[in-house]
Amino acid sequence: MTTRHLHPDSPWLLALLAALVALGPLSVDVYLPAMPTMMVALDTDIRHMHLTLSSYLTGFALFHLACGPLADRFGRKPILIGGTVLFVAACVGCSLAETVDELVFFRFIQGIGACVGPTLARAVARDIFGPTRAARALSLIAMMMALAPAIAPAMGGVMMLWLPWPSIFVFLAVYGIAMIMLIHVFLGESLPQRQSLHPLSILVNYGTLLRSPMFLIATFASGFVYAGFLAYLASSSFVYIDMLGVPVEYFGLTFITSVLGYMAGSGLSARLTKNYTSEQMVLAGAAIAAVAAGTVWMGAKLLPDSITVMMIPMMFYSLGIGLILPNAMAIALSPFPYIAGTASALLGFVQMSLSAFATAIVGNYLVDSPAPVLNFMLAISGFALLLSMVLFRVRTHPKP
Repeated sequence: MTTRHLHPDSPWLLALLAALVALGPLSVDVYLPAMPTMMVALDTDIRHMHLTLSSYLTGFALFHLACGPLADRFGRKPILIGGTVLFVAACVGCSLAETVDELVFFRFIQGIGACVGPTLARAVARDIFGPTRAARALSLIAMMMALAPAIAPAMGGVMMLWLPWPSIFVFLAVYGIAMIMLIHVFLGESLPQRQSLHPLSILVNYGTLLRSPMFLIATFASGFVYAGFLAYLASSSFVYIDMLGVPVEYFGLTFITSVLGYMAGSGLSARLTKNYTSEQMVLAGAAIAAVAAGTVWMGAKLLPDSITVMMIPMMFYSLGIGLILPNAMAIALSPFPYIAGTASALLGFVQMSLSAFATAIVGNYLVDSPAPVLNFMLAISGFALLLSMVLFRVRTHPKP
């Protein structure tokens, strides 16, 4: 197969990176409408269905720790291809699962394979665009990537009307195969300098990151907000379909406000990074997300049967995420150009570990009311706001 590597200034390069980043959310969003059907088909309960998402996020989180060092040693491209091949194999396993335990196992493997796309797409963006242009590039990638959660739930809902639930994972396998072909043909290697895979060197690199207060604060601030959103996603099909009575074919429409908010936040981020610092953008996004979480928490208490009081505040929560994620990534990665893969991997590990914990703990308490997920979102977005305030103060008022 002939290769035709895309030029760094080509908009198609950003589109390809966005498609790679979308591999992660797509693997979550497209199967959300199927979760109630799968629960019945596999003879299980809400808690175990939440575990199918938690196991995916756990695999996604854990492989970050190996993915980054491997990509810093062997290059971005071979690790991207290898991980996506594993993703495709796991999708086939998920489609053939006959018990919830089998599905949990294959979702774990699927998470391992899926993590290479988002993790290394960020590293490639840092390699190519440098520390100053990376925030804008990541914002544009995020805005294009938002098409995945816009389309995926509706697509999954329509598929559930005509096809059995394993078709969801067959679709994901086909998407993975398409990504492998596109990576091979169009993506050039961007690794600036090979790093050692010696365990001591890897530990030194991780130690360097863990001793950086700015890396940790930016990572956890973005991770808390993202974990709140993943807890909402994991609960959404049960809340909207089972508790609020939304027909499965219309379930995807409940995500329209969130998608519009995320696209607006990402678009604003790309536009405003020329005039505002990444620290200002992170603080603004965290404040918006915290206010939105408080609004949906209060709205659900006043109008417990209303779909609107859930959907509208989530638009602003998602807008906050669109502001926070690319700018927090830029802050976290900018001091570490030669270990960008490892830095991106550790950032992803923290974010996905928090998300896996969030979905598991909310799943234990979610029964007949959305209160557990709303309480969790309110608390965790408050923590994110506090960290963002610290980040802003430290970066704008450094110690002499």
